[in-house]
Amino acid sequence: MNFEKLIYEVNDGIGVITMNYMKNLNAIDEQMADELVEVLKLAEEDGSVKVVVLKGGAKAFSAGGDIGYFYQLIQAGGEVNMDGLIAKVGNVADGMKKMSKIVISSVCGAAAGAGVSLALGADFMFCADNAKFILAFVNLGLVPDTGATYLLCKNIGPQRTMELAATGRPVGAEEAKALGLAYQVVPKEELDEAVMKFAAKLAAGPLISYKNIKKQIYEASFSDYKKWLDETEIPTQAECSASLDFQEGCKAFMEKRKANFQGK
Repeated sequence: MNFEKLIYEVNDGIGVITMNYMKNLNAIDEQMADELVEVLKLAEEDGSVKVVVLKGGAKAFSAGGDIGYFYQLIQAGGEVNMDGLIAKVGNVADGMKKMSKIVISSVCGAAAGAGVSLALGADFMFCADNAKFILAFVNLGLVPDTGATYLLCKNIGPQRTMELAATGRPVGAEEAKALGLAYQVVPKEELDEAVMKFAAKLAAGPLISYKNIKKQIYEASFSDYKKWLDETEIPTQAECSASLDFQEGCKAFMEKRKANFQGK
């Protein structure tokens, strides 16, 4: 597969996946989701890859969904059906947890919407000091997807998850670390060096042990993850994306105004 929205490089046992479509701040559309599914498969099957790093650009990790695309559909009177996209990003989310190799996310700048989920889906998350996490779904009349609600409930509990999901307020790098979500926070100019140093240390470690630690943790905490994605996340997002509130939220976002939600 030829990658158009990401760059994939393998050096010294470290597979580095760089989301690289800054035209829309690495928004997760179907093409990006397809490429992420494929690149994770490549990394899993490549015996020379010992550790995987997932990163974005200096300005943003990922802006989440492509709101501009949905806005165009709505303006044209078309139907917005996210089921296919949500299923694909669900495969990415579950795949990161299920793969045998440790995954490190490297977050610089904004991670919004599904971008938060991708960052949280790694086994270790490194943040630049300018990192900002925004569960922006509620501002569009949607629910978190790509596993965000599931992962946050596992990590910080249902009450704090409700707060972040229902308010959509930004969470800075230091708060993410205090919540136990980020492994390390460093100045943005030191992020790449810190991530690659840690990745190299892991790549020189006991890979069979790491593989089986991940397997144990997956079975203990994530064995129902794919079922939850398919049976809870997809239908709840489908109901929200079919609502008039979503249309209003999407229009308000693109038109830079306050949304007037009606609960319909």
